[in-house]
Amino acid sequence: MSGNTFGRVFRLTTFGESHGLALGGVVDGCPAGIPLTEEMIQRELDRRKPGGSPTSTTRKEPDAVRLLSGIFEGRTTGTPVGFMIENTCQRSTDYDALKHLFRPGHADVTYQAKYGLRDHRGGGRSSGRETACRVAGGAVAQELLAASGIRVTACCVELGGIAAADVDHDGAVDRPFFAAADEVVPAWEGRAREAVAVGDSLGGIVEVVATGVPAGLGEPVFDKLDARLASALMGVGAVKGVEIGAGFAAARLTGSVNNDPLVPAGTAPVTNNAGGILGGISCGWPIVVRAAVKPIPSIARPQSTIDTDGDPATITVGGRHDRSAIPRIVPVLKAMALLTLADFLLLQRRMG
Repeated sequence: MSGNTFGRVFRLTTFGESHGLALGGVVDGCPAGIPLTEEMIQRELDRRKPGGSPTSTTRKEPDAVRLLSGIFEGRTTGTPVGFMIENTCQRSTDYDALKHLFRPGHADVTYQAKYGLRDHRGGGRSSGRETACRVAGGAVAQELLAASGIRVTACCVELGGIAAADVDHDGAVDRPFFAAADEVVPAWEGRAREAVAVGDSLGGIVEVVATGVPAGLGEPVFDKLDARLASALMGVGAVKGVEIGAGFAAARLTGSVNNDPLVPAGTAPVTNNAGGILGGISCGWPIVVRAAVKPIPSIARPQSTIDTDGDPATITVGGRHDRSAIPRIVPVLKAMALLTLADFLLLQRRMG
């Protein structure tokens, strides 16, 4: 199965399924001497674990990471960093009723079309559980970038159609839903409980911001930094749209409003409609990316579908599922931005 490696210089290859023995991956291309411990990776994985919101699955996985290679005395050696995360809380029998039914909104029917078979136990490789490996790989990238003064944060700015009026990235990690502001949390909790009560799910919008990114990252014309960031975030299963800076709002602006005034180096930008990227190359300003996250398709309501013979059927998805990809997708999208920036940073260093 192709498509399991991300990056060109800083590369993450992952393996594993939702109901297999374990998930894992290999980070290749990480320079030697970067501080890295299991505790550093675990801290990021713990932010992705279920719990803490009314939308979370009841599946309780510890997501305990084991570093297998590439580390000596708390630093990377320059060789491949291998890691593994065991699955310990599978209940595969929950999916027995889905063996001959395709779930609407899932990859069931497309995996069947592509490979001629599918793992019906939670979606196999297409399960959101696969993203634990991305978070682990992103944790390695985070330490590499930190050594160069680059910091990436992420928060939820909208859930279930309710947008946060203010955005505070620094406090988001301590709020429910990784919310952009304290004030919006009660409304989101109420909206989430309403959806869960009727067996439905919610979507939202996540914002990722990178600061300290030097000017010059990006490879025109077919490998622009904004294009790669969009691809990285769109590669997460629940994401259906990505915008950079002003994004779609730029289509409704005039040039005189949308153009960001250029300022001397070290001066804060007046506006940042470009999202820190001009011509596909970072300009030294904060990079701002937002991702539209669809509602989780596993819902406890009857839906029309077909069975594996192509005949009409009705399905109600049981089992243990998130009722929104938010908040657990927030550290995943942060990780994908980290992996992208680490790759471009090392590519730029090679070019010298």
